[in-house]
Amino acid sequence: MTSTTPPSTQTALVCAGAGEYRLAHGVQVVSPPPPGMLLCAVKAVALNPADWKMVDFSATAEVIGGHEFAGEVVEVGAGVEGFAIGDRIVAPVPGLFTANLDDSNKKSGIDRIKAGAFCEYVPVSVDMVVRLPPDMSITDAAGLSVAIHSAGLALYQTLHLPLPELDRGPAAATVSASSCKKPTKPTYVLVSGGASATGAAAIQLLKASGLTPIATCSPENREMLLALGAAETFDYHNPSCGMEIRNYTQNTLAHVLDCVTQAESMKLSYEAIGPQGGRYLALDPFPTRIQYTRREVLAEWIMGPTMFGEAVRLAGNYGRPARPQDRLFTTEFFARVEKMLAAGALKPHRIELRTGGLPAVTQGIEDLRMGRVRARKLVYPMV
Repeated sequence: MTSTTPPSTQTALVCAGAGEYRLAHGVQVVSPPPPGMLLCAVKAVALNPADWKMVDFSATAEVIGGHEFAGEVVEVGAGVEGFAIGDRIVAPVPGLFTANLDDSNKKSGIDRIKAGAFCEYVPVSVDMVVRLPPDMSITDAAGLSVAIHSAGLALYQTLHLPLPELDRGPAAATVSASSCKKPTKPTYVLVSGGASATGAAAIQLLKASGLTPIATCSPENREMLLALGAAETFDYHNPSCGMEIRNYTQNTLAHVLDCVTQAESMKLSYEAIGPQGGRYLALDPFPTRIQYTRREVLAEWIMGPTMFGEAVRLAGNYGRPARPQDRLFTTEFFARVEKMLAAGALKPHRIELRTGGLPAVTQGIEDLRMGRVRARKLVYPMV
């Protein structure tokens, strides 16, 4: 495919201060991309809870926001092999986080403050990229990268559950023989908030790993989660939900991924875990008053931006030291995800398409902030 030279400047959605974004013009396009990177034309962006949390609580003016996009490669940096102009890809990018990184972390030779997804052209590191299969649309794919990575980081890098591996058979995924032996009894894993993007990804990954995912959700989302591979779902509105899960799992539940991370979801999860105890893993900080109600349960929470391997320089317990092992995991995991997508073993989350491009994104962020978006991803095609 013939290369089209990108413009020198672009329009981007940047932080305008605490709780606010603004549309900025004349923002530099990093062209050509540095060695080891791709420059991609953003074709669609998906919204993420971090898009409002970061701008509300860790605002740095003029930094480009956005964490999830799908697009096409327009330029290939030096030393990059296996990618060509026109390749359709998804990749996570550290929107708004980059202002908190010091100069020692900017090893790529690029001012990574310009790496947010809410723009027209974004540079991405080649080891963080997933190619899309031909039959998957850009808009369906836009919200894949962060959700799938968050689920993978939680299930495999933190909980150390067995990784999925594609079988040689058609479009099937099985447990790798090198990872573990196939369990003779169900190994249940509870996904609290199964209808969230990360929850839906986790259910599919657990099923592909030979485990038995169960989930909490509203009744209207039950059929969707069963179709993704959940063995059973439970209505979290029911006061006896935790005990119902205990009975269903015959007191054997030992692993929980909480994609909701509220006091109610943590309490429910603790009630569901069997008497032998286990591990509770959340996507946000949780109340310590619940954490220590069961000493036999180990409670932790993850910060998704550790996937980039660099220090996350945020205030309080949101900060994290550099974790190069998470970057290595991400590289290896995304290679596996690309194969699973090609085989049809992973499906995108349900999306809601919205029009208006970048100027309209702020309304979607407000809808996320106010809790008006449930069981779907907001996706904005670029215009």
